[in-house]
Amino acid sequence: MNYETIIGLEVHVQLGTRSKMFCRCSADYADAPPNTHVCPVCLGMPGVLPVINEKAVEYTIMTALALNCNIAGDTRFDRKNYPYPDLMKGYQISQYNAPFGYGGWLIIEVNGEEKKIGITRVHLEEDVAKLLHRASPEEESYSLVDVNRSGVPLMEIVGEPDLRSPEEAREYLIRLRNLLRYLEVSTANMEEGSFRCDANISIRPQDSSELLAKVEVKNMNSFRSVYRALEYEVKRQKKAAETGKRLIQETRGWVEDRGVTVSQRSKEYAHDYRYFPEPDLPPLTLSRDRVEEIRAKLPELPEARRHRFMEEYGLSAYDADLLTGSKEMADYEEEFVAEARSTSLPEDEIAKLGSNWLLGEVSRIMNASNIGIVDFKKKAGPGKLVRLVILNSQGVVNTATAKTMLEEMFNSGKDPDTLLKEGELGQISDTRELEEAIVSVVNANAKPVADFKEGKETALKFLVGQVMRATKGRANPQLVNELLKEKLGRK
Repeated sequence: MNYETIIGLEVHVQLGTRSKMFCRCSADYADAPPNTHVCPVCLGMPGVLPVINEKAVEYTIMTALALNCNIAGDTRFDRKNYPYPDLMKGYQISQYNAPFGYGGWLIIEVNGEEKKIGITRVHLEEDVAKLLHRASPEEESYSLVDVNRSGVPLMEIVGEPDLRSPEEAREYLIRLRNLLRYLEVSTANMEEGSFRCDANISIRPQDSSELLAKVEVKNMNSFRSVYRALEYEVKRQKKAAETGKRLIQETRGWVEDRGVTVSQRSKEYAHDYRYFPEPDLPPLTLSRDRVEEIRAKLPELPEARRHRFMEEYGLSAYDADLLTGSKEMADYEEEFVAEARSTSLPEDEIAKLGSNWLLGEVSRIMNASNIGIVDFKKKAGPGKLVRLVILNSQGVVNTATAKTMLEEMFNSGKDPDTLLKEGELGQISDTRELEEAIVSVVNANAKPVADFKEGKETALKFLVGQVMRATKGRANPQLVNELLKEKLGRK
């Protein structure tokens, strides 16, 4: 029997506010010593009263709008009751029946085809404390509680079960993270825990509406982990169904080093949490004017920017998608184009030149240095890159030398003209200067010379390469090509 995979994702996003959700403690806890960003409110002490963080509400509504959600006029916070060591009060202040946003969607693209993924709800809650487990063969195992994270604003984005493969799930998360970074509501960094994903996955017989047991998968801290965990779970569930084993509704954890999911507990139902309205917080009424005020703050979103790069700049869908996949990379491209428009570079080639360098040599340097475009920009901003591209287009430096200069610009922070003055980097186009290198190469490579005279064109490429090597990449390759043909008696 063939089975269809059904996946729905729940994504928790730590919002980038300065203070916590219901108190004035700093939300910037990442590098702080344990239990130093705490107060009676986030410690869950008796008798304390929470106060709603207005900026967190604004960020949540902004995200809901960007995800095409309806915005509730009347909303409220609820108490979600469950006992766990990281939950300081024994309950979590969250939202259930009246979230800020509902009924939205996000467009993803897989294998060249667009697909609309439904968004069930976007709601706001508080994060929990962090448990640190200590285990040693020699000593008794124990756990510690760091309350710094408790109370940090946490936005939950619940997707509809519209995803049909691990590939679609990964693409959904990448698009969602990109959207959040464009909105600047969160760093959305999975490795740091500001972007966390739980996956609900089940299977059903092809062309059937009857789902088998739903499994929730947790503990995935990278896009790769999500993909691998879902891929494993699909295979596990299908194998169980095919061999007649009973699948149960449960929560399973992903074990990265073993590449498997393991059972953690039976899966709770909503009524198990005994939701009821939070008595210490009043209901919220959102005026249409306030919602429209927040909507006016929305930046150009990734999808719109991608289409504009294609239409205005003439970039391919592939290049536009890669560039707009990072807000900072797209910003660099825009700044490059703006700088270049006042230069001698051809108007219709500017955007493509910027794209080629950003997606090529700039990306290579960033990958080799394990940095992002923001750090690269500090050393080699758009203005410096424009100047380098001009020198290359004018023939002052050839492409190989320009690439070397770009790396040196990044390492030293110097501009291209300074590098030209300090070293012998200019392109050699003087025939007399090139003649000496050509004679030396011809005399040292009798066989390739003979091969070329016999009609083997690949031999010429080898000889050109040797001249480039002898001149440390500074020779004008087109001129070298012509001079070699002339020297060897073939034109």
